Order: sequence, then structure tokens, then C-alpha cells
Amino acid sequence: MAEASAPVKPARLEISRPVFERTFKINSEQAIRVIRKSYDRLIKSLYAIDVILRIVGQEQAIDEIEAIVSKMIADCAEQLQQEKARLEKLKADNGITETPTYTHPTEFVAKIASPQIAQFVELIRLLDQLMIVMDTLWLCQVIDNKHCVEARYHWQQRLQRLANRIVTIERQAHRAAYAQGHGEEVRLARQESGLQDEPESISEDESVADESYSAKQADEARST
Repeated sequence: MAEASAPVKPARLEISRPVFERTFKINSEQAIRVIRKSYDRLIKSLYAIDVILRIVGQEQAIDEIEAIVSKMIADCAEQLQQEKARLEKLKADNGITETPTYTHPTEFVAKIASPQIAQFVELIRLLDQLMIVMDTLWLCQVIDNKHCVEARYHWQQRLQRLANRIVTIERQAHRAAYAQGHGEEVRLARQESGLQDEPESISEDESVADESYSAKQADEARST
């Protein structure tokens, strides 16, 4: 008697979503690290939040979370702009007109599938611009090595922490959907949307590693 073959699962249909694809040159190591460590995870989390909340029928919650995320990003952008303006003035006051080139810039292809992703992309570009001004002042001996090292990693981690907070919002929405009895719907919708069944986790070790690395760099700066 022939064995019954296992049922073949139907191929998952991909959802067609509107996306802008934009390419930018990113120079500084700090902005490159934010892209490498946080960007892909952030995109998935923002999309997952939208998928989950629409399943549980919380249109108002979607609007509220979008507003919260937009404000978080806007507040960070304002801080970056203020610091960039301060350093630009310092550069002008010292008569500096040069801009350094970078040894290993990268081509950043941004897939913008929501207004919040567009905001975060602009945040990365703003970080890169700030780092260029800071590196200029450091190379021209206007700011010392210790200050430059500490400031570089402060701003890099500022963006990474922001991305981590958004990932945490996704996890909270995911848990709430399961608590409301929408677990199977959410799991299937995540699969259909090309997402993992469960949100990516942010371990305590990851946060501690970032803090430790920053402290290590600061200690090295003090010893130079």
C-alpha cells in the first residue's frame, strides 16, 4: 500500500506594497553602524505594528502609535539639528572651509514603505552630516580627541536606542493581540507579510554591549 504523501502547502502570496527606493551616500562610520544594526529591524517593526493593529481592528491605535513614533523621531531630529548648527557656527568662527573625504563610504539603498521610515532615513542622513562637521573640527584641532570620541558614540547610540524603542512597541502590540485572542490571525498575517512569526527581541546584553563599548571608547580617548 502506497504511503500517503504529505499535503503540499500553497505558496504564500506576496503582498504588493508601495515603496520608494532611494540611494544615498553615507560617509561616517557612526551612521553606517546605525544602518547595519538598526535599519532593517526598524522597517520590519514599523510594518508589523501596522499589520497587527489592523487585525485587531484598532484603527485609532494605529494613528496614535504613528503619531508617537513620528514625534520620537522628530524630537531626535531637532536635537541633531541643534547640535549641527552649534558645530557649524564653531566651524565658521574658526574660518574652516574644508570638508574631509572618507576612506570607506557606503551606498545606502533605502526602501521607504511608510512616512515613519522616511523620517528615520532622514535622521540617519542628518547624523551623517553632523559627524562630518564634528570630524572636520577634530581634524582641524578645534575639538579634542576625548570630546570627539564621546560625542560620536553618544549620537550613534541615540539613534540605536530610538530604533530599539520602536521594536519594543512592536513586541507590546504583538503580546496585546495574543492576549485579546487574535494570536492565530496575527501569526498568519505576519507570515503572509513576509515577517517572522514572532518579533525580533532586543536582549539586555545588546544594550549593555553598546554602553560598554561607548565607555571603552571614552576610556581610550582619556588615555591618549
